[in-house]
Amino acid sequence: MEALLKLFGGTLNSITSKCMILLVTVLILRVFLFPGFDGIEWSNLVYHSPSMSSSEFGIREFRFLVVPQLVWGLNNQKIAFARACLTARMLNRTLLMPSFSASLFYKEVDLLQPMSFDKLFQFEKFNALCSNFVRLGRYSDVLNKTRVLEMTKGSGRKWTLERDLSQLKEYSKGSYDEYEVIEFLGKNPFLWHDHWPLKDYAKVFECLVLIDEFRNEAKRVVSRIREVGNNESLELQQGCFFLTDRSSFQPLPYVAVHMRIEIDWMIHCKKLEQRLNTNQICSSKKEIVERVRSIVIGLKKTPIVVYLAVADKLLNDSSIMEDWGESFLLPVEKKKLGVEGIYNKYPYLVQSAIDYEVCLQSDIFVGNSFSTFSSLIVLERTQKIIKTSIERVCGTDVRWPSYAYNIQGESNGAMRWITNMSESSLQTISYGTNHIYDCKGHI
Repeated sequence: MEALLKLFGGTLNSITSKCMILLVTVLILRVFLFPGFDGIEWSNLVYHSPSMSSSEFGIREFRFLVVPQLVWGLNNQKIAFARACLTARMLNRTLLMPSFSASLFYKEVDLLQPMSFDKLFQFEKFNALCSNFVRLGRYSDVLNKTRVLEMTKGSGRKWTLERDLSQLKEYSKGSYDEYEVIEFLGKNPFLWHDHWPLKDYAKVFECLVLIDEFRNEAKRVVSRIREVGNNESLELQQGCFFLTDRSSFQPLPYVAVHMRIEIDWMIHCKKLEQRLNTNQICSSKKEIVERVRSIVIGLKKTPIVVYLAVADKLLNDSSIMEDWGESFLLPVEKKKLGVEGIYNKYPYLVQSAIDYEVCLQSDIFVGNSFSTFSSLIVLERTQKIIKTSIERVCGTDVRWPSYAYNIQGESNGAMRWITNMSESSLQTISYGTNHIYDCKGHI
């Protein structure tokens, strides 16, 4: 004991010294009394069963999941990404950063132009916002690149939701879980079975933040839209001697319309209407114009800029700027705004991402309930409303209102549209519906 006391250079009066002496004594006794004991099993201290909730301990950083390249439109790819994240969460694994597809090809796989996640969205920001929920990793994080378990996703009618869930649970335990990397082969994650409630998807979408370059481009477009409305309003007010001081001028709101009248959409929606025996999917330009007009006609501030978000390259109708009637409606698209140069320097995926941000930031959004683009915007806008005030979600003066022009609402106008956050899956957003939630319940 005296030797130990000299070793620590203190006295037994110190509590720290007493604790250190006791620890050393225990270790010495263990060596003599239990010579066959090789040491502490550290893995038992830090390892947690995959069956435990991931939120209790956080997602494991050194077990990974790899998924196929994401394809189709921007928002189909975002849904596929979120589903891959939630699958990795179920397996308690980090999702290795997947590739998006920059070009819009549906069958020519070799023309898809892979685009890394971090070239579109902020990688570190995603992990910070989604901490302890889902996690992204880089391929450089993998230690043993040869120890990969390849897993083929089931398909066909016999591959039921229950069978898919059973397979996922099986691959989250036992010998399967010993592999550092599991790679899912086969179809696009958008087509995988859906096992998660809408609110889980919403959490993943909240963590997706565009890189600064693209966010700044979207801000430039929004600024240009507001500039058009402000200049027109200023001219009107000065002409009527209402305003002489530009500094007292207040910015006007703008309406964004996701105008689905492109060739590919019209072919798709006509077939869908026949299959579902409905006439509430396709909308002509005339119908869209009438229903948008019915929304803005009650606004006190005039004029109103109406931004038409449309895939220009797929459009077969150059008259979208015509027949808007009332002088207070100022329809604009990329060419009239003079922002074509912003869009044209990027591939399809980035163009769509910029347009998404422009629509998301609009004061009023009008879209199609069978479009994933429109549906995800309404989801995000609904979340913004809820965070501001849950009581005002269905108020008449609520901020960020959204409408579905393909469904008739009051006074022959567009139907008011919010997302039902209690949905048990992402079915209605992934594939569309004419039974939207309009504050009065499902229609």
